[in-house]
Amino acid sequence: MKKHLSSLLVLATFYSCDQPSSYDPVAQISDDVKILASDSLSGREVGTEGEKMAADYITNEFKKAGLQPKGTDGFYQSFFVKDADNPHAQPSSESGENGITGYNVLGMIDNPGDELVVIGAHYDHLGMGDFSSLHRGEKAIHNGADDNASGVAAMLHLARVLSEKELDRDIIFIGLSGEEKGLWGSNYFTKNPTVDLSKVNFMINMDMVGRLDQSKGLAVNGTGTSPIWNWLLDEVNSDSLKLIKSESGVGPSDHTSFYLQDIPVLHFFTGQHEDYHKPGDDTDKINFNGILQVASFIERMILLMDDDEKIAFTKTKDNSDNPRFTVTLGVVPDYMFDGEGMRIDGVSEDKPAIKAGILKGDIVVQLGDSTVTDMMSYMRALSTYSKGDKTKVIVDRGGERLNFSIEF
Repeated sequence: MKKHLSSLLVLATFYSCDQPSSYDPVAQISDDVKILASDSLSGREVGTEGEKMAADYITNEFKKAGLQPKGTDGFYQSFFVKDADNPHAQPSSESGENGITGYNVLGMIDNPGDELVVIGAHYDHLGMGDFSSLHRGEKAIHNGADDNASGVAAMLHLARVLSEKELDRDIIFIGLSGEEKGLWGSNYFTKNPTVDLSKVNFMINMDMVGRLDQSKGLAVNGTGTSPIWNWLLDEVNSDSLKLIKSESGVGPSDHTSFYLQDIPVLHFFTGQHEDYHKPGDDTDKINFNGILQVASFIERMILLMDDDEKIAFTKTKDNSDNPRFTVTLGVVPDYMFDGEGMRIDGVSEDKPAIKAGILKGDIVVQLGDSTVTDMMSYMRALSTYSKGDKTKVIVDRGGERLNFSIEF
């Protein structure tokens, strides 16, 4: 993969030429996001040249931070998915032409202790948007600045600063690929680990941390996977961030793979937005100071927990019976909303919601005969419908209850 590194180094030099020699975290985070979300990487889709270039960049930054390689081939761990179009496809160690090869990137800070902390972020995205894009129109590069160049930038910052600390536990950093296709990289790593998973104390996942809004707060998922999490999160919240906590260890990101191995997890997330899985998710909308704020929050957690005993793991609700859907309302939920109901943060064209007159900002409080009190109750209600079904949706719009008829 070295042949891809030279072009990334040119980009890195371009973005860094005006920076002082001393470490400026916000400037470096900005550089990381701009490089990973540049058009030259063509959206970093797994199995493409752009993915390999991104992997090379992460590797180079790991090396500069003094991390030790922890892959199966230096810093790299390759995986192969033969039936890539199958939503239930499983990554393996095979290889071949009729499939997709992706790469996890793994580096470790080797501290005196035997226990491990895993810090991960997926670096792949949607390429030109053929798979799971919400864009309607001509093909365009999906740069994924928030999803998830932001999480990788936070991870790289933590690698740089934690490598300078005197800690007891080893820390392994993983740039994961294939997340957008179905958690391929994290699935493969947890089933083919390059470290002893029984030694892992916990896993931190950063996915979409680039749009921190102080008024909305910071979402932290997985708080029910260990009894210590709620206390710890409040203890290190020196910025007095509004924390939107969710207990479940299962979610649409890589922490799920670790949770399923009975490892405590936390997923940090700054919220959904209208550019999600669209070409508009670009660097000009990123809050670089916010990324540093999230990373610093996690750094305080790591430092506070370093001398403690290994934390307990607990299973969470809804981990084995997540609702499955055959229809969609065509809305983007506001995952940062902590009121009663399911607040809509965006509506998709030509979908049931917008056809019925439902708008961004509406709060769904009832779907059919089911009362909607939160995201999970909304999902459970939605899972009962099939294509062609008709029902009523009641929303709260500015304090007024409005009733809409929809057809899936």
